[in-house]
Amino acid sequence: METSAVIIMRALCKFYTMGDQTVRALDSINLDFKRNDYAAIMGPSGSGKSTLMNIIGCLDTPTSGVYELNGQHVAEMDDDELARIRNREIGFVFQTFNLLPRLNCLRNVELPLIYAGVPPEEREQRAADALVKVGLGDRITHKPAELSGGQIQRVAIARALINKPSIILADEPTGNLDTATSHDIMDIFGALSDAGNTIILITHEEDIARYTRRVIRLRDGKIESDSRQ
Repeated sequence: METSAVIIMRALCKFYTMGDQTVRALDSINLDFKRNDYAAIMGPSGSGKSTLMNIIGCLDTPTSGVYELNGQHVAEMDDDELARIRNREIGFVFQTFNLLPRLNCLRNVELPLIYAGVPPEEREQRAADALVKVGLGDRITHKPAELSGGQIQRVAIARALINKPSIILADEPTGNLDTATSHDIMDIFGALSDAGNTIILITHEEDIARYTRRVIRLRDGKIESDSRQ
């Protein structure tokens, strides 16, 4: 298969059984994402956006088909293997931020490194560097309650970057932010993509999708369109 792609999906399906009905959440998806792709996934409710994001993020497995992440066959992995690849390859950014309120910015950002067993001095330096990268070098000791919504989302992005993942997945990352702050966050994602990260986000907002370089539209579990812009 293509070696230049970070993600390869071929004939990927996810079916659920509900009573005597089979729900085709994803139906024969074929997708590639290359290094520094910057893509938005869009579609109406029930189109398969969240299911696709969960499979890309190794939070779920397909019913059938191929999913390769950096040359590894994710579709065949068990839960422990999925957890390892998730921690190593993927950074997550959520609409609700998911920061711990009692910890300051530095401690929130370094949490994934604690789980990875990184020594304290290295953890602190890497967390501080990640916060500088998102423009929060002067807020390292602040707690979430002392920050604006945009600053909190920047902390969440820094945390997603901390393990140097090849892919950043963002689920409605601007959903709780005002327009100006949303655009600032999208500029950060654009800079990260320019630096080599693959950025994939779910959004229902057309003006947010316009910041990306690729828009994938789903409908009824199938790809309706996949366009570069």
